[in-house]
Parts: sequence; C-alpha cells; structure tokens
Amino acid sequence: MPDLLLPADIANIERATLDAVAPQVVDDTLPGWLLPFEATTIGRAKSAVPLQHEGLSVDDITHIAQRYRQHQLAPAWRLADTPGLQPLLHALRRQGYSPQQPTLVQTGKTGTLARAPYRHTVVLRHAPDAAWRSVYTAPGFDRLDGEARIAALSRSEVVMYATVLDGNQACAAGTASFSRGWMGIHGMRTVLTQRQRGMASAILAALAQEGLRRGIEDAFLQVEAENAGARTLYAQNGFATAWTYHYWRA
Repeated sequence: MPDLLLPADIANIERATLDAVAPQVVDDTLPGWLLPFEATTIGRAKSAVPLQHEGLSVDDITHIAQRYRQHQLAPAWRLADTPGLQPLLHALRRQGYSPQQPTLVQTGKTGTLARAPYRHTVVLRHAPDAAWRSVYTAPGFDRLDGEARIAALSRSEVVMYATVLDGNQACAAGTASFSRGWMGIHGMRTVLTQRQRGMASAILAALAQEGLRRGIEDAFLQVEAENAGARTLYAQNGFATAWTYHYWRA
C-alpha cells in the first residue's frame, strides 16, 4: 500500500504532471482546478483536473465546458473515482458525459527504485536528442501520438531524458520530471523487438538515482488500467495505486 497522501500531495502531483507534459496554456484561475488547453493526443494536456478530491462545486462543470469550447477543444475532465468527487461525476453523467480510459495514479520511493539491479547502460541527458526521439516513432507505435509526446516532453523545463542504446540503436526511452517535491515518470517506451530485456527497469533505476541526487524521495506515475505489462513492471519496482481516475468526455 502507498503512504497516505495529504491534500497537498494530490495538488503537487497534479501540478507536477502538467509541468512534465507542458501544455501550451494552463489556466489556474478557477479555485481548485487546473485547466490545460492544447490540441494534442495527450489526454492529460487537454482535460480539466481538480487539485483536491472533495469540496468542489458542480457549478464548475458548466464553466469548464464553456472554457474548453472557447479554446476550440472538446470539454473533458480527468477525475478521480473518490467519494468526495461523486457529485461531480453524477452531474457529468446527467449532462451526457461518460467515463473512459481508466488510469491508475501510483506512487513509490526513489530509494526503492534506485536500488534495483540492472545490466543495461542508460544515457541521461538534460535535453532531448535524436536517439531518444526515435523510440517514440519506432515501428509499431502510433506516429502522431509519438510526435505529440516528443513535442510535449521536449517543451518541459523540468524533465530529464533517458535512453538505452544497443550499439547505435535506441531501444528504450523514458523521462522523469523533477518538480513540486516529486519525481514523475513519463513517456516510458521500449521498441517492440526489444521488450522483456529489462530495459524499462534500467531506465527507472537510473532516473531514480538522479532523483535521489536531487534530494527527491517520492515518485509518481500514471498507467492505464488495461496495461497489464506496465502494471507488473511498476509493482515489481515498488509502486502502488494511490487513486484511479477516468477521463470524462462526451
């Protein structure tokens, strides 16, 4: 089980998430909410997310929908399945929105990650390079989605980039964001022909060592509930689910 999260932890994780995926516009003027606006394939960069899991008004739903339409985006929310948000979930359902893409927010410790043994060499860089980028558009991946993730993570000011090379071939990639007192794991990818070789674990360990060097003890990530392979990887590395969310869309 993860450590009990404080309300401030929830807010910091959500702010750190947007620090990493770096939407072009983030509106934080509505109390208790972050409203990122970007035309992208990345759901987290174009869906309203609460900074708290209780105490929000259902009237916010109408205001948020109007704001997204003003930005020529379909209204969307990223809401935790928690008791304190049930009034909002019911209001969304009454207005014709439905929950999609169940996703787990998981937390762990950088110290646990950093101690994991690995045999691959991981290259860490402060800026994205061609090798790191190539993993996201490798055969078998959605090229448009890969390019969107490259663009978003390359814009971030708080991200470090990790790549595993086999000779001249980039085989796996990932990033870690360092902000708000948390290390966030984002964009984990291994090319299809190189899976099951421990490369993702090597990236997690190398990034966690950088997190420890920076004095960051806590880590988080988001993983889709249906991604059994990734969930197994993260469980083996000490991550546990803090909450589950859905995207609410028309």
